[in-house]
Amino acid sequence: MNTYCIAIVLCLVPLSGGSNSGIVGGKIAEPHSRKYMASLQFYGNHVCGGFLIRDNFVLTAAHCTSILPNTVVLGAHDITKKEKSQQRIKVEEHIQHPNFRGEFDFDIMLLKLKQKAKLNDFVQTIDLPQKDKTIKAHKACSVAGWGKLHPSKNSPASDVLREAEEKIQFNFECKTIYKEHFHAEHMICTKFDKNGGSLCQGDSGGPLICKNKPLGITAFTNSSDCSNPKYPHAFTKISSFLPWIKKVMGGLGNESKPLDRKDDLSLHFN
Repeated sequence: MNTYCIAIVLCLVPLSGGSNSGIVGGKIAEPHSRKYMASLQFYGNHVCGGFLIRDNFVLTAAHCTSILPNTVVLGAHDITKKEKSQQRIKVEEHIQHPNFRGEFDFDIMLLKLKQKAKLNDFVQTIDLPQKDKTIKAHKACSVAGWGKLHPSKNSPASDVLREAEEKIQFNFECKTIYKEHFHAEHMICTKFDKNGGSLCQGDSGGPLICKNKPLGITAFTNSSDCSNPKYPHAFTKISSFLPWIKKVMGGLGNESKPLDRKDDLSLHFN
């Protein structure tokens, strides 16, 4: 994959009590201000981000199965503590997009939870976009995650949720840099100010939020320095996959039960 890496890479090192992923710089998020955020964990260790889109479904990146998360933690601010606000729910099923081949494109996955989340003052779903449309450059957005405070390999992790601001980049600029790895029909990319904080490797699966809507899923960045503003951050474009999400869940909200997924594998995108 040359100088580019899927954002889970830093999670492949031995895990500790905190996250090996997260926002470099940025600021600490107001506790429980992002009630949709999910920490995807493997036996108590954070491996990826995600976000609650229905009371029994979390949306994340398909490559997060590199270390298979078996638990979703909702309502968390400090993931090293057992906060009363937290709900720890086992994952019943990992549903990757059928066209995902372990690389960059179609990097989207739904996690079906074994039980429904209890929606309250700390845990809420976030609504998806209703249709696929072009996303204009320069739109102000935000990202959030737990963990890495610096781009260096041995950087300490942040225990609490951090957030940063990024802006939508022109697709042609991302294509010029990432070439065959960037597919504009399925991806979005962002530019950022190094002093204002940025995503880093391992912060996979978290949402790109623009005007209170999740437009992207954190996918990949430059492997040598995630905080280098010359290299945009790439996200899976959620609106491109609305038909697949709707088919898997039986709708885009709580209106119906998930469908039998024996039909899902035949769904393809142009």
